[in-house]
Amino acid sequence: MLNNNNDDLYISMQDVGIALLLIIIANGAPILTRFFLGERLTFPVDCHRNFFDGRRLFGESKTWIGLISIPVFSTFGAWLLGQEPETGVLVGIGVMFGDLCSSFIKRRLGMKPSSMALGIDQIPESLFPLLLLRKSMDFDALEIVLAVVSFIVLELLVSRLLYWLHIRKQPY
Repeated sequence: MLNNNNDDLYISMQDVGIALLLIIIANGAPILTRFFLGERLTFPVDCHRNFFDGRRLFGESKTWIGLISIPVFSTFGAWLLGQEPETGVLVGIGVMFGDLCSSFIKRRLGMKPSSMALGIDQIPESLFPLLLLRKSMDFDALEIVLAVVSFIVLELLVSRLLYWLHIRKQPY
């Protein structure tokens, strides 16, 4: 018979799994949106503006339709997983903010849009939504760290799969 500690651990790991799945859904939203819509409705979030360093704020690959798709997909995913819509919205907001932060950092480093930056690409996009869910899903620091590390591995694997399926343009 399971004791309460094991039950709590199971519930906690289930919540981490749900959060990771929602983060993956949110991260895949712009890729799938572009795959199905093509270049239609794409306009860069930074409106082609440069930062004071002369480089683009985010770059050509961060589009309004992509950003809009993130909370839509994550909220729908939350509903499918039996979660509150607010959970999906929080994941979407966290992923959007993390994605924009990653792009901003990569532009400051002189990296091209859609270039690979291990860690920079994955950590903000998983950490920010997990921090937003911390109280509602009762995540502790260890669970958040394990979820971020798990996301890095899963994101790399899913990206390669989507590339193999000709949905992504790059395998990362």
